[in-house]
Amino acid sequence: MSEYATAQKSALKLKVLLNIKKKAKESKHRLEQVVTNQEDEEEKTTKAYVDKRTPAQVAFDKMQEKRDFNRHLDNLTEHYDIPKVSWTK
Repeated sequence: MSEYATAQKSALKLKVLLNIKKKAKESKHRLEQVVTNQEDEEEKTTKAYVDKRTPAQVAFDKMQEKRDFNRHLDNLTEHYDIPKVSWTK
């Protein structure tokens, strides 16, 4: 009897693929919630949107918004200009 006779011969299950499938399922569920929310608003019944992000994801999104806003302000030339004080010149 060979040493490899007792080894499993099925395909490997990668955690990455399982996470991708899970995220796809969650995003599909969120879209369904949004669609049902829109339909319910039309029917005058409201459902609240459930945010299933982790606190780290929420903090990351806030920092991204801050960076984008700062990048926008950096591109504006009048943001850093010194205002004119005297009207005589």
